[in-house]
Amino acid sequence: MKNLKTIILAGLFLAGLGCGYSSHSTTPMVAGTTPTVSALAPNSTAAGSASFMLTVNGTNFNGNATINWNGTSMTTARVSANQMTATIPATDVATAGTASVTVTNPGTPGGIYGGGTSAETSNSMTFTIN
Repeated sequence: MKNLKTIILAGLFLAGLGCGYSSHSTTPMVAGTTPTVSALAPNSTAAGSASFMLTVNGTNFNGNATINWNGTSMTTARVSANQMTATIPATDVATAGTASVTVTNPGTPGGIYGGGTSAETSNSMTFTIN
């Protein structure tokens, strides 16, 4: 009887191993929603101006999207899925030139099995500093 229990226990153990155990498969990250910028208001200012509110119009702005000024993320307020605003500091328009304005929808993290979405950045619009 003792041998039978040992054989059955060993058989169950081997059957469990035979079923295999491997790490969970992961779901690859997918592309997020790409925003599009269609207009800036204003689209220019005089060099040396005071800080101002920039309005960015477009499409597909996520609730946590950010306006980027020359690649730097600005504190952003989402008005709607098609409009966002950010205050541009006077130091960023102190001298004549141009600034690149984009919008980024951040990615979303995946769960324990991967997944999620990648961050996506819009086309660039040029802001002129006269």
